[in-house]
Amino acid sequence: MSIRQGLDALYRYSGWAGAFFLGAIGVTVVAQVSLNLIDKLSVLLVGSAIGLTIPSYADFTGFFLAASSFLALAYTLREGGHIRVTLVIQHLRSGPRRIVELWCIGLAASIVGYFLWYSLALTHESFFYNDLSPGMVPVPLWIPQSAMSGGLLVLNIALIDELWGLLRGESPSYDGKGENLLQEKNPTTEATGDEN
Repeated sequence: MSIRQGLDALYRYSGWAGAFFLGAIGVTVVAQVSLNLIDKLSVLLVGSAIGLTIPSYADFTGFFLAASSFLALAYTLREGGHIRVTLVIQHLRSGPRRIVELWCIGLAASIVGYFLWYSLALTHESFFYNDLSPGMVPVPLWIPQSAMSGGLLVLNIALIDELWGLLRGESPSYDGKGENLLQEKNPTTEATGDEN
């Protein structure tokens, strides 16, 4: 397996992990709503609620949301899914555009690197002091914080990967994958009416 294949697999698996936690949110919410409905039916039929609940379900869905959001960042970047303001750079020639892209990706990698360092320090501190969530089910906070740190690590790798590609003269992986609503239409497609 080449380095390129390994990195692409890392981004893909990180995206799948994000999708898994997004699905876990849905399952948890549907399960809690179902238990609430059973309680309502119990009140109607018997006169009292059973008291069914998923302990700390709000905490768990919050942890799942954080994991889903951070783990999907690198995959979303590579697929061009992040919101990018291209009003300026779409009108630049290739040379100045490459300089602006290098600056943006370099700055993003630096910011994410700092955020990653802070996140790792926070995760280590939570592990060292055995910090627990305050809900009915005390969860060691380093576990959900690890998902955040892992997602930031993969995102930082993806940004450095993009920066390295730009320095070697390659086009960004995300370029052309997003929707560009302000781009002028090709005159040949307008004449034929074929935009496929």
